Amino acid sequence: MKNKIDKVFIISTMLCLSPMILTAILYDKLPNQMAVHWNSAGIPDNFASKAFAGFGIPAILAGLNVFTQVILNNDPKKANYPKVLRFLLKWLIPVMSLILVPVTLFIALGVEINLNVYAPIVLGLILIIMGNYMPKTKQNYTLGIRLPWTLNSEENWNKTHRLAGYVWIIGGICIILSSWLNIYSYFASMILLISLIIIPTVYSYLLYKKGI
Repeated sequence: MKNKIDKVFIISTMLCLSPMILTAILYDKLPNQMAVHWNSAGIPDNFASKAFAGFGIPAILAGLNVFTQVILNNDPKKANYPKVLRFLLKWLIPVMSLILVPVTLFIALGVEINLNVYAPIVLGLILIIMGNYMPKTKQNYTLGIRLPWTLNSEENWNKTHRLAGYVWIIGGICIILSSWLNIYSYFASMILLISLIIIPTVYSYLLYKKGI
């Protein structure tokens, strides 16, 4: 088991860093300043040097991956959440690095990529998958809606995560539909994402006040 965990740790970190190879190949062709963030209209609103965009971002993602792997592997109650959800979280950051960094490089080279179409779909799918497994997640120290009330009461935890599962799935569907209907709004999506946290939190607190 230890060797298996070590392999995932090493491979996932290497995947996070692998876009650096593409950066090195394209480095001389890249502009000195590259867009690293786009607004809801798809217009760049934040820039960074090509060294940071091509080498720094993968390094940061690799660091986040190391942190995530350590936390997930050392949760005393890691057996309490579904293996699929754990698998998703273990590989989410490496996949992000493999997609986001090359996309950033190609856009800097003039390749037309409509982020307003693909980004909401990916985000929506992640929410739907995680929402599906929310009700199956038992009390633990890492994943889920870890509030004082959910950690104090197993019944509160189960009911809160059952509601959260429905809310996250509906939220994911709404984000995908908004992209498909070409009415995607960054601001509206932020409000929706905040609601995905606030609604289960308020519900959990109300259960607590009822003695659950």
